[in-house]
Amino acid sequence: MKLYDYYRSSAAYRVRIALELKGLEVEHVPVHLGRGEQRRPEYMAKNPQGLAPALELDDGTVLTQSLAIIEYLDALQPEPRLVPADPLLAAKVRAIALAIACDIHPLNNTRVQAYLQNELGQSRETVDKWVHHWVLTGGLEAIERLIDPAPFCFGATPTLADVVLVPQLFAARRFATPLAHLPKVLAVDARCADHPAFQAAHPSRQADAE
Repeated sequence: MKLYDYYRSSAAYRVRIALELKGLEVEHVPVHLGRGEQRRPEYMAKNPQGLAPALELDDGTVLTQSLAIIEYLDALQPEPRLVPADPLLAAKVRAIALAIACDIHPLNNTRVQAYLQNELGQSRETVDKWVHHWVLTGGLEAIERLIDPAPFCFGATPTLADVVLVPQLFAARRFATPLAHLPKVLAVDARCADHPAFQAAHPSRQADAE
């Protein structure tokens, strides 16, 4: 398998964590989002959205969207499970993952920030206020109340919730989002930081890191 990847992409970071937790090896193909490599025709042919990540299977099939890729990996290699077998716990785990992937991440990713600045003429200060508002209000502040660290979001082992939370916290720190008032979120993040799979997937450990 090949993972079309950008070291600083939150979505790609999620998939890297899942691959490391599963012990699955892939060929990493860097796609530099800052240089617009995702818009090259050869990449657009694989992923018409022009986003990272994309996972190319051995038969040439290409999967897109990080949560869909992770669900595929969870079915391909069931252990360790990222979405629990228990229906109630699975729903809680997916709720956290979807809250981040659908409600937080789309409103503060770099594409949105660039559009606010370059097309709508907003100042960097205004954009930072936008980012901090949407990351925290109804976002991480709600997740703080929803998770039950033990020591991961929902129990003794990482789940999809942890896999999606950690990259969002990395992104939040990039833009100096205040997090000190989120002790449960930070406790989970600290536990994940000690886990070898999360360490190996960290942006600073990637071959294309700058």
